[in-house]
Amino acid sequence: MRLRNSHIMAACFTALTIGLSGCAEIELASHATKQIVSTSETKSKGRFKVGSPYQVKNIWYYPAVDYGYSETGIASWYGPGFDGKKTANGEIYDQYALTAAHRTLPMPSLVRVTNLGNGRSIKLRVNDRGPFSNNRIIDVSRRSAQLLGFELQGTAKVKVEILEAESRQLAAQAQGGEYAPQLASSDNATLAAPTDEVTAEPLGATQSASVEPVQATSLAPVSRTEPAATFTDGVVTQTPLAPSGIYVQAGSFLQVHNADRLRARLASLGTAQVADAPVGARTFYRVRLGPLTNVQEADKLLQILHDNGYDDARVIVD
Repeated sequence: MRLRNSHIMAACFTALTIGLSGCAEIELASHATKQIVSTSETKSKGRFKVGSPYQVKNIWYYPAVDYGYSETGIASWYGPGFDGKKTANGEIYDQYALTAAHRTLPMPSLVRVTNLGNGRSIKLRVNDRGPFSNNRIIDVSRRSAQLLGFELQGTAKVKVEILEAESRQLAAQAQGGEYAPQLASSDNATLAAPTDEVTAEPLGATQSASVEPVQATSLAPVSRTEPAATFTDGVVTQTPLAPSGIYVQAGSFLQVHNADRLRARLASLGTAQVADAPVGARTFYRVRLGPLTNVQEADKLLQILHDNGYDDARVIVD
C-alpha cells in the first residue's frame, strides 16, 4: 500500500509519506515495503487481478468488475519514488507510461480521464491499486499528469470513465484468452483498436474550434515497459466543460429527515445542504458542505469530519 502524491513532487519525500508508504502488491495485512526489482524482471506484463475487499485507515474498499463505472472527484499523481517497483498486478511501474492506480477497478482495464479544469482528456491503463489519501479517486503516472496539465498543481478535478470494450479485451488478453465482442448484427465486423485520429472540440463558446491536440511524445520519453496491446495511444483530446464545484459529502440517507438532522449538525462548519440523487428506483439524500474554493480547503474539512467519526465522508466534484 502506498500514499499517493497529492501535491507537488517534493511532498513525496516527507516523513509522513514515508511513514504511510507500503506495498503496491496490496499485501494489506502485512503492509510490507515494496521492493526494487532487478533489471531481468522489468519485462513483466502483469496479470489480471480484481482482489478481495480491504480496509485502509478505517475505510473499506470493494474491488469489483464494473464496466459501467463513471465517477467525478480529485486526481493526484505519483512518480519517481515508485519508478521501477512492482504494481499491484505484478507489472513494473514506469512513471512515463500512460497508466493509473484505482481503488477498485479490475487490473488491467482502460479508463478515460478528463481534467474538469481545462478539458483535456486521455486514455489510461489501470495497473495498480490506490490512491488512499484524502479520498482521491485516481492516481495517474507523472507523464499522464503532464498530458492532463496538472503536474505542477499536484491535483485536479477529474471525471473517470471505464471503456468497456477495450477493458474486456485487456482482461481477456491478461488471462491468456482473446476477447470476442457480442455484435448487434451478423455482419463480419471486428473490434478495432483505437486509432490516432484526434477529436478536438472547443473548451467553451468563446474559443476557437481548432484546438491543437497534445501528443504524448511532446512531454516525456517513450514508455519503457508498457505492453503493446494497451490502447493508450497518447492522444489528448479537448472536451467542452460544464461548471463544476468541489464539495465534501458527509453522509447519504434514504430518509430525508436523517439528512436534515446531519445538515443542521454540520452547519457550523460552513454551507451545508441536502441534495437528492435518484439511484434506480430509490432516492438518496446526500449531505454536502460547499462549494469549496480549492482542493486544500476540501482536504482540511474532510480531515475534520474524519477526526469526528464521519469515516464515510469524501471529497466529490459536481
